[in-house]
This record gives sequence, C-alpha cells and structure tokens, in this order.
Amino acid sequence: MSRTETTTQTTTNHPFCQNEEQFHMIQLKEVDYLKDIAKKDEFKPQIVWKMVIFYALLHAFSLYGCYQLITAAKWFTCAWVVFTWGIAVLGITAGAHRLYSHKCYSANLPLRIIVMIMNCVSHQNDMIDWARDHRCHHKWTDTDADPHNVIRGFLFSHIGWVLQKSTQRSEKWRRFYLPLAMLFCFVLPTAIPVYFWQEKALVAFSVAVFRYCCSLHSIFFVNSVAHTIGYRPYDSTISPTEVIWMTASTLGEGGHNYHHAFPQDYRTSEFHLYKHTLFNFTLAFIEFFAWLGWATDLKTVNRDTVKSHIIKHGQIELLSEKKISRIIIFCIFYIFIWKLQ
Repeated sequence: MSRTETTTQTTTNHPFCQNEEQFHMIQLKEVDYLKDIAKKDEFKPQIVWKMVIFYALLHAFSLYGCYQLITAAKWFTCAWVVFTWGIAVLGITAGAHRLYSHKCYSANLPLRIIVMIMNCVSHQNDMIDWARDHRCHHKWTDTDADPHNVIRGFLFSHIGWVLQKSTQRSEKWRRFYLPLAMLFCFVLPTAIPVYFWQEKALVAFSVAVFRYCCSLHSIFFVNSVAHTIGYRPYDSTISPTEVIWMTASTLGEGGHNYHHAFPQDYRTSEFHLYKHTLFNFTLAFIEFFAWLGWATDLKTVNRDTVKSHIIKHGQIELLSEKKISRIIIFCIFYIFIWKLQ
C-alpha cells in the first residue's frame, strides 16, 4: 500500500488521524500545487455577517465589562476573572492543542473530562473542530489551505478567519457542545459570584463576557503575532516565531518556532519549566497530572535532534539571546513580587 493510500485510509477510519505525518508536515509537491492554485484563483473571503455582528457586540459589551471590573466589581470577582481566564486558556493549550491536536501525551478518562470542561469554559469551538483546524494549520502553514493563513494579513490571521464561512462542522457532537459551552462559559461564571459573595448579577455577567473576550484574544495572538514578530532560532525557513511575552499571555505557547519545528513535544519549548522557561503553566499542568498517573506517554524531542535541526535550518546564535532575555524577565518578575511583599 502506498503512503498516499495509507494516509487516506487512516483519515477515513478515524477523525483523529494516528499518522502523525498527516498533520505535522507538508510535502514539497503539495506546496508547489497549492502555490499554483493560489496564483490561478484569487482568494475571495466569504464573510458571515452574523459572526461579524456577534463579535462587534461581544467586544462592545466586553468594554462595558472591563469598566465594571475596574469600577464596581468586588475583589473576589477580580480574582475569579483571572482564575476562569486561566482555566479557559488551559482548556485550549493542554486540551484541544497538546492532547487532541498533537497527541503529545495520553490522558485517562477523568483527565479527558476535566480538559473538555475547561475547553467549554474557553468556548473556542469543540475539540474535534479545533483539532481539525489546527492540524490543517500545521500541515499547510502559510498556504490557502491554512485556516488562519498569515499571508492574507495580520488581521485575517488574528480574527478575520473566524468571521468567514468555514468547512462543515461536526454537527453530531456540536449539539452537546453548545449547551455545555453556554453553561461553563457564561452561566456558572456569572452564578458563582452572585451566589457566594453577593456580586451584582449585571456586574458578574459583564465581567464574564470580558473574561471570555480576553481568553479569545490570548489564543488568537498565537495565530497572528507569533507568525509576524519575534525570532526563529530553531527553523528560519518557516513563519512561526518565538515571542517571550506570549508565554505568559498563553500560559506556555510563546515558543511557537520550536513548536512548529517539533509539534509532538508536549513542552512546546526546548527549555524545561524549572530551568529557563517562564510561565509555562500548561507544562506544569500536564506534569502534575503525570505525577498523579492520569497523564502518560509524554512525548519529547531529544537534545541531539534539536541541535541537528538548528544546524540545518535554524539560527543558533539567537539561542543565547533567548536564554538571556528569559532570565532577565524572570528576575524582573520576582523582584516585582518581592517588592509587593
């Protein structure tokens, strides 16, 4: 059986393809074919106006939620917003991304249920659709087959792609996802502050919407910023970059150049949390459940493979700058914390 036949059969038999090459790499002949198609067919966006209206209203109400958070919300509510934002982001990074898109580790049933609930808190699509889009992004990066192709512009890769007509959704499972997403993204985050510390209902709901908007952009920044600015020490031939501050805003996804070079590594960074990587809370989350025995088969890339890839495709001189900058930010952060105490 040929490689093409094997890939087709695997894709047909299971929604989460076991052949890692299916979504981790793209063949040169496929690149040439897609470039020829792009030259012949001018890209014409199919805007979904109800999504445009929805996101316009979402951002308008989020501004009101931000105002309420600053002027009216209780301190417990402020802490609750930060906590639920972290849960939402981890639902994407540890769940939809590292577990379901790349199978960087295996999870038992309780952990899968946990990350699915966290993914509902984020409300950025169900696991199946999110993983499908992300696998397409990795295999066909910066081509017209990439759902959020940065070549079409910064705004398109950031948010424009979600305002367009997309491929068919998994409606069979989506009928369960939407009610759960509404419950965990809006209803419970609003009800808990109202019930437990008597927050005003309007304040609780508006800041929940603000939190939702913030968690959306935390992930959207990976598609736009991490393909535009930054440096490429591991593979200078691709657009994804290393953006240090995004490690904090995405809880560990700032090493995007490394991630596209080695997508199967559950750490998404060469440097381990306890050495130089700052704010990689997704790594800490996975390793905590590995310690409990709930997460197994944690995949990594050995150091020799990384070095060999850097020599062939990267810019090794940038690694020292990366280490120094991370250490400087790490020191500034802890000095700030020490001053607060």
